[in-house]
Amino acid sequence: MKKFLSFLVIIVLSQSCNNPQAQYIKNSGLIFGTYYQLTYENPNGEDLHAEVKDLLNQLDNSFSTYNLNSTVSKVNQNLPIQPDTLFFNVFNKAQEISSLTNGAFDATVAPLVNAWGFGFKKKQNITPKRIDSIKAFTGFDKVRLENTKIIKEDPRLMLDFSAIAKGYSVDIVADFLRKKGCNNCLVDIGGEVAAFGHNPSGATWRVGINEPNDNEPLNATNLQAIVSLKNMGMATSGNYRNFYIENGKKFAHTINPQTGYPVNHNLLSATIVAENCMTADALATACMVIGADSAQKLIYGIDHVEAFLIYANKTGTNQIFMTDGFQDLIINE
Repeated sequence: MKKFLSFLVIIVLSQSCNNPQAQYIKNSGLIFGTYYQLTYENPNGEDLHAEVKDLLNQLDNSFSTYNLNSTVSKVNQNLPIQPDTLFFNVFNKAQEISSLTNGAFDATVAPLVNAWGFGFKKKQNITPKRIDSIKAFTGFDKVRLENTKIIKEDPRLMLDFSAIAKGYSVDIVADFLRKKGCNNCLVDIGGEVAAFGHNPSGATWRVGINEPNDNEPLNATNLQAIVSLKNMGMATSGNYRNFYIENGKKFAHTINPQTGYPVNHNLLSATIVAENCMTADALATACMVIGADSAQKLIYGIDHVEAFLIYANKTGTNQIFMTDGFQDLIINE
């Protein structure tokens, strides 16, 4: 599964404004170990950043594995806790996506992610025996929601919603802005995006997909494509920015829950567009687990979901697969 990995999203805006009365406001900051950027038109000209920050802190207090007092941390420590609605919503969606992807998306993979050095604990000495021992207490079928309580079959089981909570947070912030009358808005948290209405120039929001390159810095702006996004969410997952080399071998941060090992295939990044960012976020991770061929089959079997996959062919050259619906979103310049 992925950590709160930041995929830089390039928002392409015109400098002109067709409506001189429009009052677009921009906010930015840090949350979940990554950045966030908001652009929204407030009919009252009110800056909502303080309320958004409070909302983001609530989300952090539910889902941050680095915050020992968060809901998920207390669940992982087997401490008495009454999860809030935010937690329940993510848990239920995680369960749904886990079933939909035959376990490729698994929020209990945290102990394996930690063991490989990509989580919130130090890397362990990896052996097949150690991996098998950890797999014994992972699996979303070993945890359930019962009468508003999280029941774990094994106390060692841990939850990590980092591959879905960031997308959910995007949805929550976007919903908050729209309830405040900001119908034209774009919310970006670490590269996961929701867009509604139009941008300051009166056009549909335009969002860039980065070209995957292991050697590029995090703030690189080389774009593989530009997407026209309206009233939907988009998320990208990839292995080209979070990996390490050990004994000459590359280990990617995406862990296959079924094998317990980092994935080893040719899919470099998966960008998913869906009706909400939470779904897009989780499915992007699932695609990175199962690889390009299986990802295509998965996405074709799900309604209202489109995919843009970048993979390497046998000669190492990057290739692109996209669904027909995603092709309609591409801006050709």
